[in-house]
Amino acid sequence: MANFTAADVKKLRELTGAGMMDCKKALDEAEGNVDKAVEILRVKGQKGVAKRESRSAENGAVVSLIADDKSSGVLVELKCETDFVAKGDKFVAVADAIAAHVAKTSPADLETLLASEIESGKTVQAFVDEANATLGEKIVLDRFAQFSGGYVAAYMHRTSPDLPPQVGVLVELDKENAEVAKDVAQHIAAFAPKFLSRDAISAETVENERRVAEATAREEGKPEAALPKIVEGRVTGFFKENVLVDQPFAKDNKKTVQKVLDEAGVSLKRFARFRVGV
Repeated sequence: MANFTAADVKKLRELTGAGMMDCKKALDEAEGNVDKAVEILRVKGQKGVAKRESRSAENGAVVSLIADDKSSGVLVELKCETDFVAKGDKFVAVADAIAAHVAKTSPADLETLLASEIESGKTVQAFVDEANATLGEKIVLDRFAQFSGGYVAAYMHRTSPDLPPQVGVLVELDKENAEVAKDVAQHIAAFAPKFLSRDAISAETVENERRVAEATAREEGKPEAALPKIVEGRVTGFFKENVLVDQPFAKDNKKTVQKVLDEAGVSLKRFARFRVGV
């Protein structure tokens, strides 16, 4: 048995993000040399990338990057398997590097992003795979958002003080208003609207909500004559729950989000909301 201490194991875990047993085995093979153990874990990690593909990555972080002049912004979700890796500086640094690359290159979609070179001769996919190997967990990049052209702001929410942000919101207004941008972004983080406006919802989705509302009312034994009013009320409820501008505003539920925007003289052009693993 190699001569190493619990402190050596702790240090190796902090350096690599690998599991305790993996660190112990690496230190044993490296005869207690931490630097050599790091190399061993990296090599074994590269071999283990394919094996980790079937594992679930439901932890992680959401990071943002906003231009100094607020004319553009990026939101990136990077996922991993455990909160231990998620809160590590190395994992967050990978997410930040990808966000900076998105801001610089403006990829059209995820496929384009993954195929682009983040470093000379290294694609983003290879960069993620390298993190996968170094950290010893499945690392997944499967969505990002980038806005430009208006006034862009972000709100990042931590669900736990020892974890990086788990919820991130990116908003774009048609003109500068930092207070409204922040308030609306916080509202979106809390209430998770699915659509900006009713116009963004397909006619098929609305019609399906009407069918469900009517079938439910009939199942509940509601009078036939009352069905049209009941159905319309429930569809309106669907809008209030899912459409951002129809929702009661978080800071003043006597106003809708639309009224808050109107009073400020601004329009919300678009938004993105990411919650890790959702």
